[in-house]
Parts: sequence; structure tokens; C-alpha cells
Amino acid sequence: MTTGFQLVFDCADPDRMAGFWSRALGYQLQQPPAGFDSWDAFLASIGVAEAQRHDASAIVDPGGVLPRIFFQKVPEPKVAKNRLHLDVHASAGTHDPEARRSLVDAAVLRLIALGATDARGPMAKNGEYWVRMNDPEGNEFCVQ
Repeated sequence: MTTGFQLVFDCADPDRMAGFWSRALGYQLQQPPAGFDSWDAFLASIGVAEAQRHDASAIVDPGGVLPRIFFQKVPEPKVAKNRLHLDVHASAGTHDPEARRSLVDAAVLRLIALGATDARGPMAKNGEYWVRMNDPEGNEFCVQ
């Protein structure tokens, strides 16, 4: 039996991070609960102070299959390398090395336009090709 899970990012700006990762992964911002036209209205209804209503955000897979990703505001900055990172599969299912490289390079340019930075440039090993990047708050991830 499997157990469901969500990924959680500690961050300084949950809305910014949710916006970046939703566009990067093709996810969508999670909609507020039924009966509410906004998260602000829902959070107000359960007594969350206005100053805390942007302390979290979440994105979901539009197909409802992949894990929810939650972003929570924390006071401390990121200070070290991630112990866990995402691999964005831009070339999934493509076996031709040149085609894979082209797909990865195109994805890198798209992610840079969204706010990511290329941290190390292209890397290749044992027939694999990837680029190590940083999201807008410096969290490492790979595009392969």
C-alpha cells in the first residue's frame, strides 16, 4: 500500500514561489475551498489575521495525479545546499542524445525566463545530460 504525500518548500515568499513552480511544472494554483471566491475570504472566515494570509500557498497537478506542492513562509533564509531537490524531466521518454540535449536546453531557457538561474551550466555523464539550476529563492533543481 502506498501513502500519499506533498512536497513542502520553506521560503520567504510563498506566492512568488508558487507562481514560479506552477509555470515551471504545468501545475495550477490551488483553488480556495467550495463556497469561497478567494483564499483571502476563506482565511478570514476561519479567523486568520490579515497579516498572515500570505504565509502559505499551494499548487496542484491539474490532472490530480502528481503530488501537491506547498510553500510556507519561514523567517530564516536558505543558507546551505538542499538535501533534497527536484529533477524536472524535460526530455522524458526521449532516447536520442541530441534530441534530449535540445529539449533540456529549451527547457532551461524557458525556466530562466520564469526567474530561475543556471547554476553550473550543462553537465554530461554516462550518456545523461542535465543542467543544475536555482529557483528564484536559490533552491537547487536539475533539468534533464
